[in-house]
Amino acid sequence: MTRKILIVEDDPSTAAYLAKGLTEAGYAVETSHDGRDGLFLASEGIFDLVIADRMLPGLDGLSLVGALRAAKVETPVLVLSALASVDDRVDGLKAGADDYLCKPFSFAELSARIEALVRRTDRATAEPQKTRLSVGDLEIDLLSRHVSRAGRSIPLGTREFSLLEFLARHAGQVVTRTMMLEKIWNYHFDPGSNVVDVHIGRLRRKLEDGFPTPILHTVRGAGYRLAVDG
Repeated sequence: MTRKILIVEDDPSTAAYLAKGLTEAGYAVETSHDGRDGLFLASEGIFDLVIADRMLPGLDGLSLVGALRAAKVETPVLVLSALASVDDRVDGLKAGADDYLCKPFSFAELSARIEALVRRTDRATAEPQKTRLSVGDLEIDLLSRHVSRAGRSIPLGTREFSLLEFLARHAGQVVTRTMMLEKIWNYHFDPGSNVVDVHIGRLRRKLEDGFPTPILHTVRGAGYRLAVDG
């Protein structure tokens, strides 16, 4: 099946370069030179990937991504930008982009990132979507976002629930801080803070206070593990 990619880029030479390279790589490519037009096309949900420049006429790239996510369009978006500081990359990821590539870039790196995003989407599509997760006496209802242990309801905040869901999907496995930073906070680097440990501490207290056995374990020097067997 031929993958469809939408390029939203106002610079004609860059757009032509991307379109030529991706077409030669076997992708079906459509191009837009304006942020608003790009949003209209991307909102149709017919593309496997959107590549959007950050600085666009009509609507900037981050606003385009934000509008897609607000409309529940989950098409992966790779943002291209000459703005290359850490804060710029963080802003892009926080806006809802799946990846952020700084200009100038090599086509080989762009191609590798596209392949990684497409593989990630394929895995998510292939996996049956569970509505409930359980680890021992811990029950997680993904639809109602209700958590209970041994029948006792455990109220969690939005970030805590996302963290618990991620741990439960990897139950019995060691989940590293880097994995949690990327999945829950969309950080593709270590911000040098203890944000993960603080949230894990809060989550552990809620899951274990008043219960006879621990369920969220620290694996020293590696990360954390959600399991009933220690």
